Amino acid sequence: MTSAPRISVPPPSGASFSGVRPEVRATPAYPFTPVHAPFKLDQNESALDFPPALRKLALERMMQRDWNRYPDLHAESLQQKIGAYEQWDPAGVVVTPGSNVLIKLLMEMGGIGQRLLTVQPTFSVYELEAQMLGAQVTRVPLRADFGLDVEGLKRELALGGPGVLSLIQPHAPTGFLDAESDLQAVVDAAGDDWIVVIDEAYHQFSGGDHRSLVRERNNRISLRTFSKAWGLAGLRLGYALTGVELAANLQKLVSAFNVNTLTQAVAEVALEHPEYVKARAEEVVWERERMLRELSAMTKLHAHPSQANFFLLRTPDADHAYRFLLERGLLVRRQDKLPMLQGCLRVSVGTKEQNDLLLAAVLELDAE
Repeated sequence: MTSAPRISVPPPSGASFSGVRPEVRATPAYPFTPVHAPFKLDQNESALDFPPALRKLALERMMQRDWNRYPDLHAESLQQKIGAYEQWDPAGVVVTPGSNVLIKLLMEMGGIGQRLLTVQPTFSVYELEAQMLGAQVTRVPLRADFGLDVEGLKRELALGGPGVLSLIQPHAPTGFLDAESDLQAVVDAAGDDWIVVIDEAYHQFSGGDHRSLVRERNNRISLRTFSKAWGLAGLRLGYALTGVELAANLQKLVSAFNVNTLTQAVAEVALEHPEYVKARAEEVVWERERMLRELSAMTKLHAHPSQANFFLLRTPDADHAYRFLLERGLLVRRQDKLPMLQGCLRVSVGTKEQNDLLLAAVLELDAE
């Protein structure tokens, strides 16, 4: 396990940057460079857009709204609908433009001058936000099978908080889903000193649902998003489920009127017709398992099991494999610079046609 030291940065050479905190200057930008390709399998989005019939309903609802008026102060009507859908007290629902905004706000609420305890490898936004806020970051490596090192996390938790404990279920970028007993052991060990974040961005593809764990203690929080199974990444909408007191404190950090009227109209229509999400998630799972079966015969490359809408492809040479696929119009995400992921590419599950093209290309690559 590793702890990141407090960032020490020499003063800027030019006065124009003297007002920028050293932690911000020392933190790298989010690691993403847009690349255009015919088949986009790099960002774990839904391969299918919002259903046309629902898009029509959403556009009609948009036209009925007053665009010259501010939206709800804190998306209250959307909180009510999310609460009904999730069977959750609406007072414990916090809505923002994307769950990455919630991650930022959670770091502001519990990370400044305190700790972030996380695993590695994991979703980089938690660590980037923590570093910019000057939080102490401690990373506990995953097991060789990508599961939680329960004892390692418990040892770090025993050193004491306060701070934020970040756990993604299923993990990103590995797609591993921990046993319920392992997750329970870790969150129980956190006691009351930590804000325990269970990030469930991909839960529809795993069958996992940790709302019951969140309900057990008022310092726990589940993060969910409309960007994946709902097929609404372009909307930028995420939400938190937590206790009323923690939600009230988190809401203080959310900018007023932060969910616009048009986004809210689309989300309301989606929540009124959630049946399409279940059907699409089942289709993704079927396609994911089909691909993993067909790739299991490879001799040089290895496709790791996954419970998300993506999987890791381990190759002898990630740069060559990435370029090989890109030349065939298939854009995937390199992950080979992350700990434990040497040679790995992350592949999002696409449509059947896209997946067939990916399979053919990967099997060709394996046969080189």
